[in-house]
Amino acid sequence: MTSNIPLGILLHVLGGIGAASFYLPFMRVRNWAWESYWLVGGLFIWIVCPWIVAVASVPDLPGLLQAAPRESIVRAIVLGLGWGIGNLTFGLSLRYLGMSLGFAMSLGFCTFFGAILPPLVSGTLPTLLASPSGQMTLVGVAVCVAGIALCGWAGMSKERELPDTVKKESVREYNFVLGLTVALVAGVASACINFAITNDEPISRLAYDRGAPQLWKNGATMAIFLTAGGLTNIAWCLLLNFRNRTLHDYGNAHGASLAANYALCLLAGLIAYAEFFFYAIAESQMGKYSFTNLPIHLAFIIVFSNVWGFLFNEWKGTGIRTRSLIGSGLVVLVTATMFMGYGNQLSESEGQTSGDAMAPAIDPLP
Repeated sequence: MTSNIPLGILLHVLGGIGAASFYLPFMRVRNWAWESYWLVGGLFIWIVCPWIVAVASVPDLPGLLQAAPRESIVRAIVLGLGWGIGNLTFGLSLRYLGMSLGFAMSLGFCTFFGAILPPLVSGTLPTLLASPSGQMTLVGVAVCVAGIALCGWAGMSKERELPDTVKKESVREYNFVLGLTVALVAGVASACINFAITNDEPISRLAYDRGAPQLWKNGATMAIFLTAGGLTNIAWCLLLNFRNRTLHDYGNAHGASLAANYALCLLAGLIAYAEFFFYAIAESQMGKYSFTNLPIHLAFIIVFSNVWGFLFNEWKGTGIRTRSLIGSGLVVLVTATMFMGYGNQLSESEGQTSGDAMAPAIDPLP
């Protein structure tokens, strides 16, 4: 299979825009509890959209799933359940920290664990360190982490500068300690996606061998993965519905428009799914170092989420120092994607086979 690094990065840009924007329709849902609109919108993210794309893009999907190795399906399910926990707590981090800081902290943790764990698990970190392409790629990962650290530093500077009353003008339930805690959980668990969608994934390879175009070869894997993750979210949301007595939300908007709430959740779900749609097809173009997909993808999400954060006045009232920190962090993140993209391009020209081993190993999972 051939690769096209610039195309892959462009697709990650589009996915980053989708991921950074999906929460905007949720912000306009009226008189529904968080768990209610998260579940309704999530059904399109986790189940409806992935399976429509899988059926449309993978020839004879039922036959493929029947022929696929059982262990690869179980692996996708297990990783999906782990990612589901990350997706759930990610939504909570936005709830308690806002779009700018919530994205930066959650995705910062996710970048670190998602980029470092795959080569550690596969035992190929020394090989990366020994090649020019690997060194350039790891420099890019390090620069990416530094950029996210700058964004987090800006968030802590904001925490010190502004009183709670001002912070809650843009983020109604602002809580830095609780938000940081759920962001850590979200970051670690969300890194599961970098193990599930790789250039060495058996279901995707089988789909390609059976005639799926290279761009769409990850459709079946992504559908299994997202549905498993969705089950975690659905169970938690229903539990909250029962505990908070909010099940009636689904049939009553309590004075607001019920149809508008459903339409906004549908829109949020479609926008959110764009992230995974573009992530899956971008991976098919990114070459041997597939573990770089996640940090590149997340860097663009943070950049675009901060654009929205500025537009929604989440940094209103902060000083020059804080704004300089967040601005510097975004510049560093964009620079990091250039390093990682160039490292991937070098790996193609080197023609080395060691890069194939950079994909997360399948064996360590039961």
